[in-house]
Amino acid sequence: MAQLRLSNLITRSLKGRAAAHRAMAKAALFADSSASVRLRKYNRHIEKAQQIEARALNAVSGKGGAS
Repeated sequence: MAQLRLSNLITRSLKGRAAAHRAMAKAALFADSSASVRLRKYNRHIEKAQQIEARALNAVSGKGGAS
């Protein structure tokens, strides 16, 4: 039972980090820089958010992706 609680905490933490990266990606689109820099930053943050969400899914399914 304690492991389920830990898993929930890890998942919430990872989901929050993914949401933060999505917010940073959106902010990158409106930054005061060139279009190529904005696109590069946007893509980097979206990719990071997707990686974190995959780790959250692995944590929930018990595949140990939360380390």
